[in-house]
Amino acid sequence: MASKTTPPTPDPGPHTGEHVVLSADEHADYKRLRRAAAVRHRKTRYAGASLLLIITLLLAPLAVVAAWVDSTVTDTDRYVQTVAPLAKNPAVQSVVTDRLTTRVVDNVDVDAVTASLSKALANAGAPPAVVSQSAALAAPLRSALTSAVHDVVNRVVTSDVFQQAWVGANRRAQSAVVGMLTGDQSKAVQAHGDKITLDLGTVVDQVKQRLVDRGFDKASAIPTPDRQVTLFETAKLSKAQDAIRLLDIMGVWLPVITIVLAALTVWIAPAHRMMLLVTASGVGVMMIVLLVGLAVVRRVYLDSVPSSALPPDAAAAVYDTFIRFLRNSTRTLLVVAVITALAAFLYGPSRVARGTRSLAGRGTGAAGHALRDAGMNTGATGRWLAGHRAWTTGVVIGGGALALILWNYPTVGAVVLVVGLVLLVLILLAVLAAAAGQARATPRPGGAGP
Repeated sequence: MASKTTPPTPDPGPHTGEHVVLSADEHADYKRLRRAAAVRHRKTRYAGASLLLIITLLLAPLAVVAAWVDSTVTDTDRYVQTVAPLAKNPAVQSVVTDRLTTRVVDNVDVDAVTASLSKALANAGAPPAVVSQSAALAAPLRSALTSAVHDVVNRVVTSDVFQQAWVGANRRAQSAVVGMLTGDQSKAVQAHGDKITLDLGTVVDQVKQRLVDRGFDKASAIPTPDRQVTLFETAKLSKAQDAIRLLDIMGVWLPVITIVLAALTVWIAPAHRMMLLVTASGVGVMMIVLLVGLAVVRRVYLDSVPSSALPPDAAAAVYDTFIRFLRNSTRTLLVVAVITALAAFLYGPSRVARGTRSLAGRGTGAAGHALRDAGMNTGATGRWLAGHRAWTTGVVIGGGALALILWNYPTVGAVVLVVGLVLLVLILLAVLAAAAGQARATPRPGGAGP
């Protein structure tokens, strides 16, 4: 019969201290409007989170590539570590040996040598048949010269001399990659039209000196332009350089922006856990796309490089060596994304997630009770851990994430190690919490029981 009700309403504010009384119809309208506002608010948050998610997923591969370009360009040790294996690669050594051998032999006029020999034999009164046949020595002489020079050059290229010269030259010219990517012609690695060449001046000097010491005086005549070896040749170089310049500029900020957008995506969404699961899964898919893209680019690159410029095995070695850290970083992020998505799933309400948590709880509980029965009661510390489990779990997981962030170029192995340590600490804390005894009840005044 009562037509008035006093529902809990917001404080009308400092301007009035009146207690607002609503009718039943007004209260129903109020609740309906509140529900509609809540629905609109949730839809707006979902729309914003979805937009941020799309941007995050599109930026994720670019951020990985940009970070790789930035770290390779600016970190001398990282750059040297990238190019050093090329000096030991048999395919690259074979290319350098063959080309230097060809240049040395081309500077020896074998025909002039045989002509001089024929003239000397004629002047010495040798039979005409011997003099005429001396011209046929040109081919065997060239073959013998090529074999001898190839042996000397190969010994230099496969020795520590070549490797030290390679590493030393690249360390001194650490900014060479900048020249390659930006077209700067003052660096050791240079872009000429559609080609990228590496200046092996230091190595050539070593080879020339070794050949001169062996009696090949013509080795000192190796021309300067021939000190360069083509690493890449592609008609798309100018477009690639434009893209790399942009990525170089964004190398520092793009990864940070992507991480911030991913965090905002999860924070804005009404269902944080579900959005974390979706975001991590999406990033994982984008890392797979990037790995597939690198494989496709590798195939396109190998098809675009003429065998006359660089043999296929050497071209493959150069490509794989230059992008191996990018590939490793992509795989690492893929593993991180999978682990994050799995953790978000296991914190959910599904039957599998509840069963997994229940099994883990029973296991740590049994271990804690066994520890307490053995006389190792954790007391107040264990009870504190049991009462603040959410906080301790968050701190441990945050510490693991911070360790990966501060890790210098973490690998898949590093991620597995950190995740293993995080799980170990969480299990240890759960066992210590379960090993706590029951708190004693505080006696009432007068000695009465509870």
